[in-house]
Amino acid sequence: MERGNFSYSLGWQSLREGRIAALHCVALAMPKAPTPPLLTDEYFMRQALAEARRALAAGEIPIGAVVVLAGTIIGRGYNQTEQLHDVTAHAEMLALTAAANYLGNKYLTDCTLYVTVEPCVMCAGASAWAQLGAVVFGAAEPKTGYRRHSLGLLHPRTRMQAGVCADECTALMQTFFKEKRG
Repeated sequence: MERGNFSYSLGWQSLREGRIAALHCVALAMPKAPTPPLLTDEYFMRQALAEARRALAAGEIPIGAVVVLAGTIIGRGYNQTEQLHDVTAHAEMLALTAAANYLGNKYLTDCTLYVTVEPCVMCAGASAWAQLGAVVFGAAEPKTGYRRHSLGLLHPRTRMQAGVCADECTALMQTFFKEKRG
C-alpha cells in the first residue's frame, strides 16, 4: 500500500501457528525530501537576525525579533521607531503584537521571544504582561538593557537565556553605529 514517499508491506504471520503478527514497514529507494532545519535556539535567533537586517536596510537600529510557538514563528518584528515616528515601535513590541493577534490572545505563555539584543525595560515589561514562556536574546545591552535595572522585570515563570549568536548580533550593532558615527 502506497503512502507518501514510503511503501508499507504487511507481513502477517499465521496466528494458528502461535506466532505474533508483525507489521513491517519498508522504505522504498525514493529521493529523500530535504531535511528541515533543526528548530534550535540558534535557528530562531538567525530568523531574528534576518529581521534585524531588514531594520538595518531601512536605516533603523538593527534589532530583530521573532515569537515562536511549538516550532512555528507566529510573530516577527524589527525596529521601526524612525519609520513610524513611534518610540514604542521596538522589534519586540511589534513581534509580540503580531503573535497576540495571530493567537487572538494577549497571553503568550507557551511562546518564546527571540531577540537579537537584550530587551529594554519597556519590552521586558511587555514580555511580563504577555507572560512569555521564555525570552532568548543574543547581544547583551549594558546601557539600556532591562538587567541593568532589575532582573525581576520578566514574568516569574519566564525562562531567560542570553548569548545565543551573541557575536553575530553584537557585530551587526557595532557595524551600524560605526557607520552612523563615521
